[in-house]
Amino acid sequence: MSQSDGWKRWECSNRYIRWKQYGNKRVLVVYGGPGEEHELAVSNGGKATVTEGSGVKLGNKDGATVINYQVSSQRKVVDLSCDLTIYLLDRNSAYDYWVIDLPSDSVTGNHTNPTLFPSAPIVKAGYLLRTVNVSDGCVHLTGDLNSTTSIEVIGGAPANTQELTWNGKSLPFKQDSQTGVVTATATYTNASFSIPDLSTVGWKVIDSLPEVQPGYDDSLWTSATLTYSNNTARNLTTPRSLYSSDYGYNTGVLLYRGHFTANGGESSLYLETQGGSAFGHSVWLNSTFIGSFYGADKYSNWNTTYTLPNLSSGKDYVITVVIDNMGLDENGEAGSSEMKDPRGVLDYELSGHNQSDVSWKLTGNLHGEDYEDRTRGPLNEGGLYAERQGYHLPGAPTGNWSSSALGPMQGLNGPGINFYSTTFDLDMPEGYDIPISFSFSNTTAAANGSVPSFRCLVFVNGYQFGKYVHNIGPQDVCVPHA
Repeated sequence: MSQSDGWKRWECSNRYIRWKQYGNKRVLVVYGGPGEEHELAVSNGGKATVTEGSGVKLGNKDGATVINYQVSSQRKVVDLSCDLTIYLLDRNSAYDYWVIDLPSDSVTGNHTNPTLFPSAPIVKAGYLLRTVNVSDGCVHLTGDLNSTTSIEVIGGAPANTQELTWNGKSLPFKQDSQTGVVTATATYTNASFSIPDLSTVGWKVIDSLPEVQPGYDDSLWTSATLTYSNNTARNLTTPRSLYSSDYGYNTGVLLYRGHFTANGGESSLYLETQGGSAFGHSVWLNSTFIGSFYGADKYSNWNTTYTLPNLSSGKDYVITVVIDNMGLDENGEAGSSEMKDPRGVLDYELSGHNQSDVSWKLTGNLHGEDYEDRTRGPLNEGGLYAERQGYHLPGAPTGNWSSSALGPMQGLNGPGINFYSTTFDLDMPEGYDIPISFSFSNTTAAANGSVPSFRCLVFVNGYQFGKYVHNIGPQDVCVPHA
């Protein structure tokens, strides 16, 4: 690698982090893997002196200053008479060094102007450095600590630094009169806080599958009436499209209700659904649970035939299908069309009937593509009853719901969907960034030794925190995303 932007040419086999120029002074930071032997050469580098560390071999060849060393956790610093200082680091140590653009002018008002002089400082500041500002002889730093950390401004500090601040507080510091390096210590104090025990906070619970109860009214649901599909990835195998995206439902749980009049000859239901890797579905006939596909990460669609109970001729029945849609696919390779793979019911066959004997309605997230919650966005919620009612949002009317001491820790006694709600206060100390996660513990195996199959959505203040599928995993911790 070579560089000739206003200073001597240098070549090296190392990886480099950054070089900066401060007047006539240049600072270069390089790193390598632990235990590796590295060598770099600087044309016309002049005399080299090891000012920190040991094990550095210096030489000269064809007018270039040659530096050879073994990479270790011990930092090594070499000064060259061409006004170049080189810091030799190992990879892990390199993560503590930061170069952040200085604030731009008042017009642009950001930190993206690379042409400002002096150059941005190079700062060793540990876990996270957020901003750097140099003004009026002072260096102002903001960042995060996870332990007491040494601070070093190895380049770019004013010649006679007046003050060094960390998150607005002044730090005692020293400045080397020869190198101009500023050193200080930022002290970390452990936060003191507690989090609630979710098994003791008290819960409210409501049935989130009223769709299988007698008399449920789906008149406001979307009727599946399209005889064609806008999706070219798969030809329809049903009289009317049952692809959810044809009706504006692209994310989250999908619900279908198929209405038909029995003739007494119904013995089975063939059903094929598609919801993406690790999806699942469950089926009810009126209020009777028919069966579930529990899902596996290798299956994005599934078909099976369910046995039906005896039906009374001339009586109206409803098939309810709940699909845990895992979202649309991304294209895995150039030229593929995986992103077009439809979601929902792909095919069905009710014994003793033509397909057209069943009329379908479907629903998903409230109002589909014209979703209501513009704050949290279109991927936040799906079509579960509790989601469509907004019960996952702050201020949900839980006063008349049933009480449940253990809530989701107790769960359901049979097939179904419950929605649990609780409130609690968090008293986190100011100035700390404290990530909180939900951890799911193992569930007692069934009597036959099989793994219990259940799915769980977690919302916090209306935001979907994560989804947990117990029989698939292996993830059992839901962590917030920044």
